[in-house]
Amino acid sequence: MELSEQQVRNYTRRLLLSRMRLLNSHGFYGLLLMHMSFALDENVETAATDGKRILFGPEFLENLSDPELDFVMMHELLHVVLRHCSREGQREHTQFNIACDIVVNSNILLENGMDLQSITLRKWGVSMHLAPNGKEGHGYTAEEVYDMRPSSPSGIIGRPGAGGSSGSTDGKNGGHWDDHSHWSDCDSDEHLKETWIKRFSDACEAISIREKILGRDMLPRFAKRMWEKLQKPQVDWRTVLNEFVQQEVNDYSFSPPDRRFSESPFFLPDFNALGDSDTPVNILFMMDTSASVTDKELAAAYSEIKGAIEQFGGKLMGWLGFFDAGVVEPCPFEDVDDVLQIKPVGGGGTDFHIVFAYVRDHMQDEPPACIIMMTDGCAPFPKEEAACGIPVLWLLTSENITPPWGKIARISPVSET
Repeated sequence: MELSEQQVRNYTRRLLLSRMRLLNSHGFYGLLLMHMSFALDENVETAATDGKRILFGPEFLENLSDPELDFVMMHELLHVVLRHCSREGQREHTQFNIACDIVVNSNILLENGMDLQSITLRKWGVSMHLAPNGKEGHGYTAEEVYDMRPSSPSGIIGRPGAGGSSGSTDGKNGGHWDDHSHWSDCDSDEHLKETWIKRFSDACEAISIREKILGRDMLPRFAKRMWEKLQKPQVDWRTVLNEFVQQEVNDYSFSPPDRRFSESPFFLPDFNALGDSDTPVNILFMMDTSASVTDKELAAAYSEIKGAIEQFGGKLMGWLGFFDAGVVEPCPFEDVDDVLQIKPVGGGGTDFHIVFAYVRDHMQDEPPACIIMMTDGCAPFPKEEAACGIPVLWLLTSENITPPWGKIARISPVSET
């Protein structure tokens, strides 16, 4: 059935009005919906998302009331924010889809004061929202809910509101109304994942500012939890860096020069442990942005830099640069605001050698006190002589790779919800 121009205008108006309502009533969702496009697709029976758009079947949209439409918009958006489309892995498709819907619907239910009508569609009944153990899905990740569910090749449809759905039982949608058939379109799009992490952080920051003005909580509980994980450094930087400075940097500063580096153009500065000195420490952070590094790993690395600067209270400054098969010129920073303005660039292969070559060729006049290489380690390591006597700390996102020299610390990617 071909839609008339008037029908398209009417449907478009409804979708834009829904977004406006959500901006007023659920600001976090409304802000993120500003980044989504909307489309009508007669091949979609209900509603779906591909990470960039929310797709509606015209007949499904026609039969939704305004509150139902608002719920569907929040539902599809939350799949994108939680990156459900890229988390299935080797799990059974239908069961994982159901687990994702349970988590999404339960979080929306919580957002609406546990009012079951807020996640109810007239044709489909109360949307699934309870984990198999009878507890609300918002307390778990999709993977945790999946692990609770018994295996079934055709999917399991429970009683309404009890982790199941009162809707279709023909198996087309896994026993629920949401269509996940477009998730594969955004599964491997690393740039899209990175983009949504940035959008999520920006929305959280905007809502948190509004919270302070209005004096009440407005950020959804799951978003607050994810944002805290994104911001919180996972490594005790005061311990790691002080130990690094005392054991590595001070060894070079107070000991006679190593003959291997007697021809080195670098003059290593003399400074004490960070906790005991008022002298700022100039550190070169080099972040691996090659194709093998995921958006979660980049987010974790940014969190560590931010946490390090905050913990050292102005004593930590230097440069932040990026590298893959080439080096992006490092940008100087003096505080967290400076770091947040520096955007990652890259996406090719990984070459550690070029970092040390860049330092040797371009930072002779003001060499860093030490270099912190933030990487997954997936590349050949150069010989220690390449560092020209500058202490190096490898901050690794991998548990399986160990550099042959330098000090080592490990971080984990920002966890999912």
